[in-house]
Amino acid sequence: MRQHGRVAGHQQSRRAELSRPPGSRPLPGAAAQTLPEAGAKTVLFLVADTGGGHRRAAEAVTEALMARYPGQFRPVLCDPLAGPAAARPLRWLARRYGPVVRSAPWAWGAAYYLTSSRPVMAVLWRTVFALADRPVKRAVAASRPAVVVSCHPLTGRAAGRAAQRIPVVTLVTDLVSVHPSWRYQGSSQVAVPTAQAGTRLAAAPGSVGCTVTGLPTAVGSLPGPLQAGERARLRRRLGVAEGDFLVLLTGGAEGCGRLGRRARAILRARDEVHVVVICGRNERLRRRLSAVRSGQGRLTVLGFVTNVGDWLRCADVVVTKAGPGIIAEAACCATPMLLTSHLPGQERGNAEWVTQAGAGRSARGIRSMLRALGELATDPGALALLRAGSRALARPAAATQVADLIAAQAAAQPAPQAAAQSAPQAADASWTGRCQLTSAVPR
Repeated sequence: MRQHGRVAGHQQSRRAELSRPPGSRPLPGAAAQTLPEAGAKTVLFLVADTGGGHRRAAEAVTEALMARYPGQFRPVLCDPLAGPAAARPLRWLARRYGPVVRSAPWAWGAAYYLTSSRPVMAVLWRTVFALADRPVKRAVAASRPAVVVSCHPLTGRAAGRAAQRIPVVTLVTDLVSVHPSWRYQGSSQVAVPTAQAGTRLAAAPGSVGCTVTGLPTAVGSLPGPLQAGERARLRRRLGVAEGDFLVLLTGGAEGCGRLGRRARAILRARDEVHVVVICGRNERLRRRLSAVRSGQGRLTVLGFVTNVGDWLRCADVVVTKAGPGIIAEAACCATPMLLTSHLPGQERGNAEWVTQAGAGRSARGIRSMLRALGELATDPGALALLRAGSRALARPAAATQVADLIAAQAAAQPAPQAAAQSAPQAADASWTGRCQLTSAVPR
């Protein structure tokens, strides 16, 4: 009987990832990029680790910015909601996101719909969400950016207040359903992932024009499926047999969607598949699945990984909740999708958007998921149709397009003064140590 649940080979990278403080994870491919030159303009990205999509989108844009405009920009990332300089109520709220969406998504849905009215948001902007103003103002003062990029709905209004004459670019990370918190005055440019999102934002009073760019992803630079030989080599490098039908299970950065139950059900029902589960920050799930022993299937358990694109390109199908980040990444990799769940409100329209495009299927229950997997594992034609539909949704140039929008906004801004030529952290060392203002360039 073969023992699966191979985790040991991934432990070193996982421990290294978890040991880094929030806001300091390296960018993919950063070592190959050009360091900022003297006189480079700083771009301040405001992110928050409520899920992984906001930071991943920001990192994809910073990588594109440095590759497309080598030496001209100094990207800086800051989390004003959960970082050390954030107000305690905001830190408390941000840290509740993961446990709530994993254990009680209905509670998240209730909060989402409750705050979806403009009067409620007006009250929140004047009270608890106004607490983001101070860390954002200090981040602007410390980094002296040419452009501020807001990648989270709760940082944009603070960015508009703090930036004053500095242009603010809003990077919307919701695919279809757009929460009212994305609508605020003070933004110079809004980048949206889909036309549906742009239509909803454009209908808001006082809104600026939206540019449909797609959702930036780190896997967009190599779009589409791999050739057979390339895929075989990548599978060998990741420790997966070339002939296995590979099912990738993921529930976003927080490991949502009852991944444990789904993984065990697949292992019991289908003995010809290899199951890879990406647990994200859900350490409890990772530990439980790591203890699974199965003689009927094969199982690889991972924690938080930075090479999701590699696993998507190896997979025959990805089983996931309808999160915007994984949908955009799967599309760029032309990976068929089985969508098992969605966060109420926030991700409600995503599954319909994917299924209407022929890029995936809805598989809410365990039986529905197993039935769909059985059909796809035995019908290469059906799998090929979903792969083609997924590829049609891809916007591999999204990060580059957003980088161009940022560069255009920065073009009218004066170059930084000589005193600001060093790394942005030097502008206010006593404060940046508490904010973890992170220069997004290789060290």
